[in-house]
Amino acid sequence: MPTASRAKHKFCRRIGSCLWGDPKCPSVKRPYAAGPHGKGKRVKLSTYGELQLEKQKLRNYYAISEKQLQIAYAKAKSGAGQTDEKLFRFLAQRLDALVYHAGFAPTIFAAKQVVNHGHILVDGKRVDRSSCFIKEGQVISIDAEKSPAVAEAAKKNNIAAPGYLEVDLDNLKATLVRAPQLDEIPANIKIMHVIEYYAR
Repeated sequence: MPTASRAKHKFCRRIGSCLWGDPKCPSVKRPYAAGPHGKGKRVKLSTYGELQLEKQKLRNYYAISEKQLQIAYAKAKSGAGQTDEKLFRFLAQRLDALVYHAGFAPTIFAAKQVVNHGHILVDGKRVDRSSCFIKEGQVISIDAEKSPAVAEAAKKNNIAAPGYLEVDLDNLKATLVRAPQLDEIPANIKIMHVIEYYAR
């Protein structure tokens, strides 16, 4: 699968911290790049390098391919509204991202697997497409009877949900109550740098 999943820890070490705040990430103990020269002085990035790094952070955080991010940018650029806001919402309102932020899965990679295996319901209907865009007011849930192992694991997660999600962990339901705001962008990602990277 052409996503960031294969090298997520290597990328975290490159930027010196874990994108997802995982205390078990190797970057916690070794906050420097991998390889024999990793402990050396960090090279100052060019303007292009800084833009590219923020783009890679965004792509890795949501574990999507370069093509998927390009498509999201193209959609965000068209029509009315701020491109940066729309790009963030296109990504934050993906089903896999909401499953992760609701605490139904411990990582974004686990969230993709849970969705792809058909364990997630949207407004009571089974959806197995990670990129499914969830609208305000829609409810995502886990069918505890048909997916008992996934439901049990979800109840053990202790992830603080963002303000745009209303989570009922006891009943394994989460409602998107409003659109995500720019100040809720995770991992200190400078999304305007991503816009500048694609617009150059």
